[in-house]
Amino acid sequence: MLLPVNATLGVVLAVLLIAAVALAAAARLGHARALAVAGLRAAAQLAAVSYLIGWVVHALPWLLCFLLLMFTVAVRTAGRRITQNRTWWWAAAPIAAGVVPVVALLLLTGLVPPRGLSLIPVTGILIGGALTATVLGGRRALDELETRHGEFEAGLALGLLDREARMEVARPAASDALLPGLDQTRTVGLVTLPGAFVGMLLGGASPVQAGAVQLFVLVALLAVQAAACAVVLELVARGRLHRVPSGAAEGE
Repeated sequence: MLLPVNATLGVVLAVLLIAAVALAAAARLGHARALAVAGLRAAAQLAAVSYLIGWVVHALPWLLCFLLLMFTVAVRTAGRRITQNRTWWWAAAPIAAGVVPVVALLLLTGLVPPRGLSLIPVTGILIGGALTATVLGGRRALDELETRHGEFEAGLALGLLDREARMEVARPAASDALLPGLDQTRTVGLVTLPGAFVGMLLGGASPVQAGAVQLFVLVALLAVQAAACAVVLELVARGRLHRVPSGAAEGE
């Protein structure tokens, strides 16, 4: 049974959001305002997107523009989470490296038809997974290079190239970006029932169909996140994606 879109749903959502903000404030977690803003933004964005999707699915040019908008927002979000300097736009590379080949494979094999109602949700899930892996991998790699800068310098002293020295320090930390996807895949059906599975059941699909779709989503996300993590690590190791040290002038 689908959730009814009525006043009761609105009240329950408001209560849950207020509770989240109040708990964060009471525990001094430091993100109370961010939680409130995120909840309100999500409501406004989903309302707008719900109406927009109903319009763009009928015209291929607008569909492509909408997919490009999703990608652009993901790049901006991921890049700014990793660094505040002008190298943030390099976040486009890991997201594209993860998403484009998988979407192309799905279209070429016919598993996903080139229609808006199929392409938008699938691409959105994959872009979201690539965004998460890019942010976690990039931030962890750069944090590790800052914390263990002495080890990086030691690697250079031993004759390693810049890329090799950075890779030795950053690779173990960046690989942690794969852990959320791994844990979700390992525990699916035992600890959690992810959104695709629940959504298919609520939409009237059989449990077997829902399980097949969820398995496809999880395996596709593993491929997307592995590619995104590998590319963002390479960008950090090559110095393409970096942070400007405190007090230093930005040279990029």
